[in-house]
Amino acid sequence: MTEVQLQEIKLDPDSELRFEVETKNEKVVLEVKSGYAELFGTELVKGKPYEFHTGAKVAVFTWHGCTVELRGRTEVSYVAKETPMVVYLNVHAALEQQRVAAEHENTRGPVTMVVGPGDVGKSTLTKILLNYAVRMGRRPIFVDLDVGQGHISVPGTIGALLVERPASIEEGFSQQAPLVYHFGHKSPGDNLELYNMIVSRLAEVIAERCENNKKASTSGVIINTCGWVKGTGYKVLTHAAQAFEVDVILVLDNERLYNELKRDMPKFVKVVYLPKSGGVVERSSTQRAEARDARIREYFYGNRTPYYPHSFDVKFSDLKIYKVGAPSLPDSCMPLGMRSSDALTRLVPAWPSPSLAHRVLAVSFAPSPDDHVLATNLAGFVCVTAVDMDRQTMTILSPQPRPLPDTILLLSDLQYMDNH
Repeated sequence: MTEVQLQEIKLDPDSELRFEVETKNEKVVLEVKSGYAELFGTELVKGKPYEFHTGAKVAVFTWHGCTVELRGRTEVSYVAKETPMVVYLNVHAALEQQRVAAEHENTRGPVTMVVGPGDVGKSTLTKILLNYAVRMGRRPIFVDLDVGQGHISVPGTIGALLVERPASIEEGFSQQAPLVYHFGHKSPGDNLELYNMIVSRLAEVIAERCENNKKASTSGVIINTCGWVKGTGYKVLTHAAQAFEVDVILVLDNERLYNELKRDMPKFVKVVYLPKSGGVVERSSTQRAEARDARIREYFYGNRTPYYPHSFDVKFSDLKIYKVGAPSLPDSCMPLGMRSSDALTRLVPAWPSPSLAHRVLAVSFAPSPDDHVLATNLAGFVCVTAVDMDRQTMTILSPQPRPLPDTILLLSDLQYMDNH
């Protein structure tokens, strides 16, 4: 038995303990012994042990000073005195003032979009602002437009969630009844027409819901975005800003993007430049792929609370599988009145074949292809684990027991190798 490393660390006010867990199957336990500390805006309970596993990148911040105990092996662990947390708290305070004003004037609260290139801490800042808002008794809406990672559902989707309590340290925000739309790719660039279409649809639905929920309306919306900010990626951001009618854009660590948005956004949109945290770690494409895989695995098998998914065979004849986007032709070859871009949002039947093995399928609420499938939100996901062409059946991994709902299944580019 190797000896478990134990360190007791004293943190001064306004400082942050940062550590990473990289060794395979490693577990690090953190406990606050005295004082107060928080993790991305969620307060840590004194004397309660919190577990972090391989891949965890943690930043424990304290406003008034505290003592913490770390058990286990960390690759990197250091205390940082310079953090942008005071700046982030000021942003929260400014948003809170707008929420108070919205309550008095009976208008909607601030709609805030967090933008910046990859690996600058956009999702962390989003989480901090959401947690602070909830701790003030608000009910903000969290919108995730980052199809590459998927913080609300599996990657390849965009979604929204009404946040009613701070994110739990181990499990994140409670995933009760999220609103999720199918995209099916890892980057908006794989089908821009479809991406912009579902972003507009999500914005419409949220605007409707806010009309019927005063608490959510005055609490506002916080939007996390993709790290693609140049060229067409910039157009995608400005389209999202327009669709959601944003009031505030927080730009992390990119002066060029800040200046472009300042130039192009209407005067009433506040564009604010913010520094990134020194604790932000760049991820390689392998780490991103692993994170995507982990998100899909977590959907089927759970995280700290294990789930037990069902595996069963389904006949080809019982499935209605479609993919979005037909190969586009030049406009000159299209029927009159149709543009080639229309093909990108068309439903095309996907015939069962061995190539469907290990693909993730989105289960739509739409019963038939004529029912505005792309504008309909998703019920959940299944994964094809095997295809038997002789018996004309597919083996499906599903969170629910058989039978599958009699609705449209949408094919995703994402693959998941089920090795449980």
